[in-house]
Amino acid sequence: MPRGRPPLPVVLSHDEHAHLLSLANSRALPHSLVQRAQIVLACADGEANSAIAERMRLNKDTVGKWRKRYLDFGIEGLHDELRPGRPRSYEDEQVAEVINRALTTDPPDGTHWSVRTMAQETGVSKSTVQRWFDLFGIQPHRQRHFKISNDPFFVEKVRDIVGLYLNPPDHAMVLCVDEKTQVQALDRTQPMLPMGLGYVEGVTHDYVRHGTTTLFAALDIASGEVISQCKKRHRHQEFLAFLRHIDANVPNDLDIHLVVDNYATHKHATVKAWLAKRPRYHIHYTPTYASWLNQVERWFGIITQKAIRRGSFSSVKDLVNKIDHFVDHYNENAAPFIWTATAESILAKVKRICLLISGTEH
Repeated sequence: MPRGRPPLPVVLSHDEHAHLLSLANSRALPHSLVQRAQIVLACADGEANSAIAERMRLNKDTVGKWRKRYLDFGIEGLHDELRPGRPRSYEDEQVAEVINRALTTDPPDGTHWSVRTMAQETGVSKSTVQRWFDLFGIQPHRQRHFKISNDPFFVEKVRDIVGLYLNPPDHAMVLCVDEKTQVQALDRTQPMLPMGLGYVEGVTHDYVRHGTTTLFAALDIASGEVISQCKKRHRHQEFLAFLRHIDANVPNDLDIHLVVDNYATHKHATVKAWLAKRPRYHIHYTPTYASWLNQVERWFGIITQKAIRRGSFSSVKDLVNKIDHFVDHYNENAAPFIWTATAESILAKVKRICLLISGTEH
């Protein structure tokens, strides 16, 4: 059976690949542009048009079209061609003025622009400003919090811990350990209103506080299972008791690598003495202000969202029982978190942030 000509190969430079990858991973750009960038990247990886079409649930001709458009016109070829219709109401300079103003200035009576205030300031309609903001991924009303570590050994600690995640040592178990303090046993003053068709679950804004507990947890990065205990306080005595609990629940023939933060409890002399007597234990401290390196923090987010935040607890004992029940059920279906970031990629991102906020390297 005769076969058609093989598709022309797509060869990308380093800069072209980086640009296409940023488009393909964008959550703000139009879906059509993101999809076209993904098609070109797949073509560059040597995939056939038919394989790409089947995987992305597209027509084979569509894949071929964007392969050819990229080969002919580059990145610009991935954008939609101009079509006949009503002339544009605004020139590029007017668009650029609005976008630059949103990025570099503040309104005289506030801390950030909104669609309405920008429309009033520039004379452009609200719907048009909204469309431009969406197109360029501008969200003046939102913020993302960050904190750059000032740890003098930040680089070494990042490489150490990320190395454990990406290349765990043989005959060893890596446990991410931390405590979630001040978990409150909150009991709503009135019963919840159940969710129904057309309205969400209703809860009273006030509550009775019955007390708190501290949740200690150790996440096994290989299996995703969690060892946990709830205790009244979070002193070094409780942390040492939790280490003994870990020791009783892990295989005796494995080395144990503990990833912990710099909380004083974890560095207490009694804790260090206990670890020193057990040479199979190796402790790895995360850099200061870098708790995101500890995978158990992600698990704390899961249990908070699924078992604590929206719960109503009549006592601390009730809270502890429900935490234990959640952990048991979680471990039955546990799966490890997939860590993909390399130490180099993390350090490069931190460097970009430092350059952005200060204009100098840290």
